[in-house]
Amino acid sequence: MNENRILNHILRVMKNLNFLIILYTSVMIFCGLQGYIQENTAMNFLAQVNTLPEAPWKIPVLTICLFGCCVLLMNMENIQGRGLVLKVCLELGIAVWISSFLGFSYTGMILLILADTIRYIPRTKGQIPFAVIIGLFYLLIDYDLITICRDIIPLDAYLAYYQKDVTAVWLGIRNVASSLNVLVFIIYMIMLMRVQMNEKERIMVLNERLDALYSDLLDANVQLEEYARESVKMAETKERNRLAREIHDTIGHALTGIITGIDACMALMDVAPEVAKKQLGAIGEVARQGMTDVRRSVRALRPDALEKFDLENALSRTINDMCTATNAEIEYQCDTRLDCFTEDEEDMIYRIVQESITNAIRHGHANYIRVLIGCTGDTLQISVKDNGIGCKDIKEGFGLHHMKERLEMLGGSLRYNGKEGFEVEACIPIRRGMEEV
Repeated sequence: MNENRILNHILRVMKNLNFLIILYTSVMIFCGLQGYIQENTAMNFLAQVNTLPEAPWKIPVLTICLFGCCVLLMNMENIQGRGLVLKVCLELGIAVWISSFLGFSYTGMILLILADTIRYIPRTKGQIPFAVIIGLFYLLIDYDLITICRDIIPLDAYLAYYQKDVTAVWLGIRNVASSLNVLVFIIYMIMLMRVQMNEKERIMVLNERLDALYSDLLDANVQLEEYARESVKMAETKERNRLAREIHDTIGHALTGIITGIDACMALMDVAPEVAKKQLGAIGEVARQGMTDVRRSVRALRPDALEKFDLENALSRTINDMCTATNAEIEYQCDTRLDCFTEDEEDMIYRIVQESITNAIRHGHANYIRVLIGCTGDTLQISVKDNGIGCKDIKEGFGLHHMKERLEMLGGSLRYNGKEGFEVEACIPIRRGMEEV
């Protein structure tokens, strides 16, 4: 920020310096012409030139007005592309016009225009053509070259009115100011190059920091994936231990009582049949209690939605929740009753729809999913199709493998296709008339 503020100060100094040089030169010309007119020596002046001069008052007035217009153009910032080219052309045109009033004795305004223009071009490749074009323009705006094409009144003709020592002082002051303008321009360009080099260094440092942050992010991502895998393993181990405890406490306990009771019945069958019958009744009660405990354990594994609602409402709520959470459009159509299935079948239907929608959004990046459930004969058909990226080379992951495994346990089948989006088709045989044991 400080360096840019210094550049702005230097540019402001150049503008003020050019204003003073133009004003000073135009006043020299004005005084010379007025002197010729007041002393009635205008014929001597006209004898030195090949064209008529402007009215004396016009030269300082018009040059200052034109310089003000050029400064207004310079103050128009944040212009790029064709607008910048048009702005530079207008500024150069005004500079030539001012120089023509001054007999092309001063062309330092071209340096001011170059200094003002080059700061709007951020890229070095873009700065070089502009600098070359304006530099050539600066070299071509020369009195000797211009006189080849048109008649120009030289500055010496205006200064011939003064005595030689006065003329030397006039020209000395103006030449010092012109040299100072060139010096300020050089300082400005050096500062500009320094600012741009510092900016490049800052960009390089930022890029290095971004690379380091990206590397750290990759490492953190690897650690996070490792942590996720460990968390899954821990969850699986925890669930396996819980199931082992449930089996030990329910089925193991019931089977132990049954085995012990049967052994006792076998010993009493011949000796005390009535006692053996009572023992068998007790064994049956133990078996029924074990079955109740098993059902309770199985129910604990059911999805929470199926614990609170029936299958149809559970599916509707899950689909609505996914639509709300992901902004995906999910079309759901069910053409059959869903209240005639056993709990394990309901679990399977729910899991297939839930897993298929989740995969479509997570892996397929789909924003439209169609869920169709219907019956053909004694088979329930589930179709979940999305408009995602699909997958030509399908590798069966845990989700698909788990669905396929559970369907096969129920005598069903699973098909999938990833050519146009991704489609999952599941077929489940309907076990009508079967009652829960």
